[in-house]
Amino acid sequence: MSLLFSPLHLRARTFRNRLWVSPMCMYSAVRGMPQSWHRSHLPQFASGGAGLILAEATAVVPEGRISPRDTGLWTDEQRDAWAPIVEDVHDRGALIGVQLAHAGRKASTWWPWAEAQGSVPAAQGGWTTTAPSAIAFEGFAAPTALDTAGIAGVVAGFADATRRAVDAGFDVLEVHGAHGYLLHQFLSPLSNQRGDEYGGSLPNRARLLLQVLCAVRSAAGEDIPVFLRISATDHAEGGFTPEEAAQVGLWAIEAGADLVDVSSGGLVAHQRIDVHPGYQVPLAAAVRAGGRVRTGAVGMITSAAQAEEVLASGAADAVFAGREWLRDPHFALRAAHELGAAVDWPPQYLRARWRG
Repeated sequence: MSLLFSPLHLRARTFRNRLWVSPMCMYSAVRGMPQSWHRSHLPQFASGGAGLILAEATAVVPEGRISPRDTGLWTDEQRDAWAPIVEDVHDRGALIGVQLAHAGRKASTWWPWAEAQGSVPAAQGGWTTTAPSAIAFEGFAAPTALDTAGIAGVVAGFADATRRAVDAGFDVLEVHGAHGYLLHQFLSPLSNQRGDEYGGSLPNRARLLLQVLCAVRSAAGEDIPVFLRISATDHAEGGFTPEEAAQVGLWAIEAGADLVDVSSGGLVAHQRIDVHPGYQVPLAAAVRAGGRVRTGAVGMITSAAQAEEVLASGAADAVFAGREWLRDPHFALRAAHELGAAVDWPPQYLRARWRG
């Protein structure tokens, strides 16, 4: 029996397998709304056997976008644009979630293939960014430190976006607390130098993240799983540590999260990362803390055998992949074929099911 192709039950949702699609920004939205690209891009992974597809980092407020081309959920029009994509994924047998995000000081930037780099000037559609402290990401414009009202607005933005996501039919909600974006900026002492109740000690630095999780859980109701993505280390001296991440993972579960999706890095440009296959899996194992916290593992997981071993080792409860799904949108069907796992194939693809 393949662990990778065993079901997982979280709240009122059953995932048909544990090989999932990581959220990956497409930088192809218009006024925060997904386009035809998204309607062809996301459902293809459902045809390819994914158990869960997480849609890209989707801003809860306009100023929370990474770039002007990011998707959003701050209007009902955006909610309605997401709904048919969700339906298409459901029609192909998979579950779909959305990653709710605020980019903080890493917002208002050019998309990867733009001719320019760094922050987008106001004259070209950019905006002033916000952060826990007025400390710029290297090479970006300086942000404004959030005041108490601004922090409350962030929490309200996540709650409102949650309600729209539920109305659009999403099965899972993931709070983005990783990769140097706003909630991660609050967690790390490298970007958070506040002197109030949101800075200093780990409980204070985690306060906003936990308030957001509580607000998302309340707005989502009891049936929908809520995930948290974190960077378990900044890969930089004086930054957020795996030990702190393990504690935040426990607090997140107490606040209503069901799974912690463990990544790393992204907070500072001077990070030093030893990148190799499965390099982030030990971080997922550390956060999992002997099974007290459900985790998802990610990071250069590219084969069926490798993904199966992640679960067999006890490092995680599910496996996320990104680039491998872009290379092969039928990654799960290929993995099932290689592992000899009995899974339901789309009838249109049955001729490829058998060996030979």
